[in-house]
Amino acid sequence: MSFVIDQVRGRRVWDSRGRPTVEAEVQLRGGPTGRAIAPAGASRGRHEAIDLRDGGEAFGGFDVTHAVAHVNGEIARALAGLRADDQAGVDAALIALDGTAQKARLGGNATIAVSMAVLHAAAAAAGMPLYAWCAQDAPVRLPLPEIQIFGGGAHAGRRVDIQDFMVMAVGATSFAQALDHTAEVYRAAGALMAESGKAAGVADEGGFWPVFDSNEEALGLLVRAIERAGFVPGDDVAISLDIAASEFGRDGRYTLGLEQRVLDTDAMIDLLVGWCRRYPIASIEDPLAEDDPVGLQRFTAAVGHRVQVIGDDYLVTSADRVRGAARDRAVNAVLVKPNQAGTVTETLAACRAGQAAGFGTIVSARSGETEDTTIVHLATGWDAGQLKVGAFARSERMAKWNEALRVEASLGARAVFAGRGVLPPDAGRPLP
Repeated sequence: MSFVIDQVRGRRVWDSRGRPTVEAEVQLRGGPTGRAIAPAGASRGRHEAIDLRDGGEAFGGFDVTHAVAHVNGEIARALAGLRADDQAGVDAALIALDGTAQKARLGGNATIAVSMAVLHAAAAAAGMPLYAWCAQDAPVRLPLPEIQIFGGGAHAGRRVDIQDFMVMAVGATSFAQALDHTAEVYRAAGALMAESGKAAGVADEGGFWPVFDSNEEALGLLVRAIERAGFVPGDDVAISLDIAASEFGRDGRYTLGLEQRVLDTDAMIDLLVGWCRRYPIASIEDPLAEDDPVGLQRFTAAVGHRVQVIGDDYLVTSADRVRGAARDRAVNAVLVKPNQAGTVTETLAACRAGQAAGFGTIVSARSGETEDTTIVHLATGWDAGQLKVGAFARSERMAKWNEALRVEASLGARAVFAGRGVLPPDAGRPLP
């Protein structure tokens, strides 16, 4: 079967917020086809690839007609005749064609949709599942899922300052069992919210939209939900947080709108370390702002032996930034978001840089998502070890969780689940 790219087509489709996004379809000579859709984030690092939006009045300025035109025009012309099984070569052509540091000319939404579509087309031509094509005969593991229960920050009208209150089923022995445990916690959390009058719908990623009086109140309720579901906090199910501190912190000052107070870096670190002492927290993402690297170093030094400290806005899926963070010991894990990098090859480079540094590696969705399930196969095929998709609700999230179940089932007795082993020792057990 030929791997030569024959046609590249783009179209405007819609994401989970009802906003336009870019879908790309790549057809190879002889018929194999790949298709992928670009996601979109609400909280964004300053250095990540830039979505190209039209501006103006239509759809609040979020239309993507220019990005789609680039796919159908110069991208299609540049990729015609290239080989889909040379992902690095295709992505190098996209990077050169764009010519900017952050994909600002063609749009990172255009380049990542095309890049992932090429990956799908190559797997189809090879007659392989996408995760197997990504693995290229290397061992694979089903990732430990990180699943939102309460949404906050930019995903929930900033009703609480912390962006994601999540759980990790660290006691599970399979991916399917991890979802079973999470489903029970999600259901218990909903019941507790209803009983206390705290329920107010769902946030962008499907977690409950909370009505809390403080940020810490969510942690207490999450522990109660784990217990009501019949699990031991920390042993069976642990807590994971995405602070998304860049959304409310700048120049070493952190404004907690819910609690009407401003903290400096020292006080922010003290707050989070205190939570790690009182609650079964296994992982914290972006605990300090992207412009506070010294604060990140100090926080990681304080908790990193027991807590996974993830860089998202700080690292923006950049291999160079991951290597710098490893040198500076600013974090001990990297969030891997394909659309932050803009191509599959750059995304893989960031993942591999994290693995080489001994970091945790977490492939992640965005808050604006679709039915596209590519990241499930990246997380599995690259043996990232962890997958963050959002809540245990809404079809754009469940499409990905269900796809991972299919992958696990297809592997049968060969299926290996990453589990607790991808986290620091004693992760999920409160700090002394």
